Amino acid sequence: MTEFPVSTRVNRRVPKEAFYKHLTLTAALKDKFVTDVDRIVIENSLSNGSLNLNAQSEIKEILVLSVTLKKQEFDGKIVEAIAKQNPHKLLFVLVFEDMKKLALYHSKLYNTDWTNENEISLKLNGSSLDEIWQSFIEQTALYRERAENSGSLSIDERLARQERITKLEKLIEKTEKSAWKETQPKKKFELYSKLKGYKSELEQLIMNNE
Repeated sequence: MTEFPVSTRVNRRVPKEAFYKHLTLTAALKDKFVTDVDRIVIENSLSNGSLNLNAQSEIKEILVLSVTLKKQEFDGKIVEAIAKQNPHKLLFVLVFEDMKKLALYHSKLYNTDWTNENEISLKLNGSSLDEIWQSFIEQTALYRERAENSGSLSIDERLARQERITKLEKLIEKTEKSAWKETQPKKKFELYSKLKGYKSELEQLIMNNE
């Protein structure tokens, strides 16, 4: 894990009750908040002042929060609710025993896979807070990017492409199973035609052919 500059360190534990007072939560989600979350700590505050940046940004502050969980399988809507209702940009470091994962909200919730706490990595890239946040999105939502030659695309274009790749892979798997089970020649042919189209589109997206 990246060691942020000492000037950004906050290390302040926030009582869960403090979140209850400022978040609009359903009763079910509040119950999950209580049962799933052990503690929340504001680890770092990234701002122009704390990072000694001169570049102007729309983003004024990024908070890095560690959320220690009581169980590994948790409802991501908890993190989403915190992120959507907070005026700051939030990067979450989710912790369960000796495992960690990164999560953030950018139109939807994105997260990495669980990994050993000694192997998780986060780089502080960029000369402005806007660039740093874009880098965090990249490292969290696109840390296993499938498409090649995507450097000319925006973050949102790359995310859309990645989601389409994932959807196509699921469609291919589902269609292959259906085609295998189908006994009627006409329907079987239609399924294989769809399958061919899905595979062709997937190949184009991965190779990033326009």
